Amino acid sequence: MITTEHQNISIEKVKSSRLKDLNPADLRFGRDYTDHMFIADYRNGMWGDFRIMPFGEIPLSPATCALHYGQAIFEGMKAYKGDDGKVRLFRPEQNARRFNMSAKRMCMPEIPEELFMMALRELVHLDSAWVPAIDGCSLYLRPFMFADEVFLGVKPGSDYKFMIICSPASSYYAEPIKVRVERKFSRAVEGGVGFAKAAGNYAAALYPTLLATKEGYHQLIWTDSREHKYIEEAGTMNLMFQIGDSLVTPSLERETILAGITRNSIIQIARDQGINLEERRISVDEILEAHNHGELKDAFGLGTAANMAPIRTIGIDGHDIELPPLSERKISAKLGGILSDIKYGRVDDPYGWVEEV
Repeated sequence: MITTEHQNISIEKVKSSRLKDLNPADLRFGRDYTDHMFIADYRNGMWGDFRIMPFGEIPLSPATCALHYGQAIFEGMKAYKGDDGKVRLFRPEQNARRFNMSAKRMCMPEIPEELFMMALRELVHLDSAWVPAIDGCSLYLRPFMFADEVFLGVKPGSDYKFMIICSPASSYYAEPIKVRVERKFSRAVEGGVGFAKAAGNYAAALYPTLLATKEGYHQLIWTDSREHKYIEEAGTMNLMFQIGDSLVTPSLERETILAGITRNSIIQIARDQGINLEERRISVDEILEAHNHGELKDAFGLGTAANMAPIRTIGIDGHDIELPPLSERKISAKLGGILSDIKYGRVDDPYGWVEEV
């Protein structure tokens, strides 16, 4: 039994671990799950019944609110095991704050940050043997919340379930990716929920992404919903471009883009390394013009699952433009190396971003 200021966390351990069945050489994102999961229930206006129990199915009524009206949010984060054998979380408090921002926008109850962090620490500590001791691999952590009130009226739910599950994983993308600029469909609109990590955002993206994959692309580059002129984000990632010697990334003030923690971290590292970095609107035409003048040196996605995913091809209005080979991308390689070294504990963390479990 673990006690916090507000709540006891009961722990039921598995009788026999499934870790022996895991093949470390064949880790695929989101396929395998650790022995335990965390669950809490929101009832009568307060969170309670905090528990860690064996990973398994949960009962749901066919009339569960979230199944009908989409009140569901989640976070994505990772735990890393360094050469010293220590397990580290990367900026978990930022995920807790973004989770609550999403909850507020989706008319859901917030999770006290202390409880979010305590649950996360205890679960990762209990399943720490599942964190792969392989460079480039990690334990993906998925906190999520959904309305589980049994009611079909259209209103915010009164009952909720908060859970955390964990999955050992390797890189999300095995190779540099090919993306296409989307000019018809929209991921988010101003005044909508694009800045929240709401499940419905991803559901809405599935169909246009499927069309793109049939054309040979891995993901889409989403553009603004008004003119389809300005770049926003790509699939599950924020975006950065190197034009000349400067890095440029779409700004967030219109609240149509998810404020990525990896994005924020690379911005900080880049500026501390003396690299000019601009947060502003970026048009598709600017990217095309930079490429035509030989100034588009790099493009990459940023996300918890994808880390820093290099882009090799960008499809624009029926034509593909090719990016320079990875061997020529010195700035992103340097920034990615610094970030990775911090996450795995290979260097001192000057920012206080990592937390040992």
